[in-house]
Amino acid sequence: MEEAAFVAALRRGGARVFVVGGWVRDRLRGAAAADKDYVVSGIGEAAFCALFPDAQRVGRSFPVYLVTVDGKRAEVAFARRERKTGPGYRGFAVAFSPEVTIEEDLYRRDTTMNSIALELPEGRLIDLYGGREDIARGRVRAVSSHFVEDPVRALRAARQAALFGYEITEETLAYMRACRAELAREPGERIFAELRRALGAAQPSAFFRWLARAGVLDVTFPELAALVGKTQPQAFHPEGDAFEHTMLVLDRVAAETGDVRARFTALAHDIGKGRTPQAMLPHHYGHEVRGLDVLADWNRRMTLPRDWRAAAAFVIREHMRAPRLTKAGKIVRLLLAAVKVPLPFSAFLAMLRADHGDLPAYLVHGEEIAAELLRISGHAAPPELVGKEIADWLLAQRVRRLQALLQQKK
Repeated sequence: MEEAAFVAALRRGGARVFVVGGWVRDRLRGAAAADKDYVVSGIGEAAFCALFPDAQRVGRSFPVYLVTVDGKRAEVAFARRERKTGPGYRGFAVAFSPEVTIEEDLYRRDTTMNSIALELPEGRLIDLYGGREDIARGRVRAVSSHFVEDPVRALRAARQAALFGYEITEETLAYMRACRAELAREPGERIFAELRRALGAAQPSAFFRWLARAGVLDVTFPELAALVGKTQPQAFHPEGDAFEHTMLVLDRVAAETGDVRARFTALAHDIGKGRTPQAMLPHHYGHEVRGLDVLADWNRRMTLPRDWRAAAAFVIREHMRAPRLTKAGKIVRLLLAAVKVPLPFSAFLAMLRADHGDLPAYLVHGEEIAAELLRISGHAAPPELVGKEIADWLLAQRVRRLQALLQQKK
């Protein structure tokens, strides 16, 4: 149904209807608006279902329904109030009834930019907490001290700052610090959900820098916090310690590709440096091996997608040696391994360029070369060869092809 008919039906049933959240925020930012989310007040669940019998309930602890509006499945929630009853995000008593007002619903939200509603059909803006001004001033500000009741709001504030290039107010930073103890006990999947979205920012390093400034990086991403203060050879890393280097590489990769797997490999490529013995600094010999152990610990703490893990493990293992190979056989093996990793070869190159700068021809043309090498099959080996002899023959043929291709590229 069209939005006008949806709203009219609810108004006839005595309800008020509001668009809330990201759509309103983005419209005020002058950006492409997200899908609409609706909140209704002044109507009970039974009455709502009678109006929209095809609506699908998806909320568990409180009612949220999916309704097709203007050809899209939209979420429709009932205005609710929350009361903190215990630790973590489950420690809330939620009340929803026709008596709960939009003003109460907006008060429970995290930051002012997300606490603005647009009433339909009039189009009246309800902005009780100065969200419109905060958007205009480019700042992330908590609605109230209730911010600390859900600790993951600390990550959301950092993510909003990263996504929009905003500053976080000092008061909100203080609230973020107050979330520290509960954040240490939060389920890994909630932390990961914020990580995935933050990696989509144009400058994702801002997310981690704000967490560090709020004093919660070590309880949310200890793998990255461990890089702070890990010095590096000044001649190769004038940007500073391993954390600064990682943030620099992350933003460089983000400037080249929106692939979040590639951005995660940038985030993870040097995590082994966080376990470099103090006596070894500023050098980090063997950090590739240590990095694989850190990645495994990260996955145990916060289950990572399989393709993210595979891509990150390959980059951790190969990022130092990949641009420095001189033996043709090793180049062949690297290229054939790289095209099997669940990461676009172009994204692998973006990561290496961000870390090393200019790359050798065998990497620049690596995807094309690998495709040519794969055309050479062991099935073409002389019939008298068996076992390892076939493998040796295949490698030799591919080495010759590699050398010929590189000669052509000169």
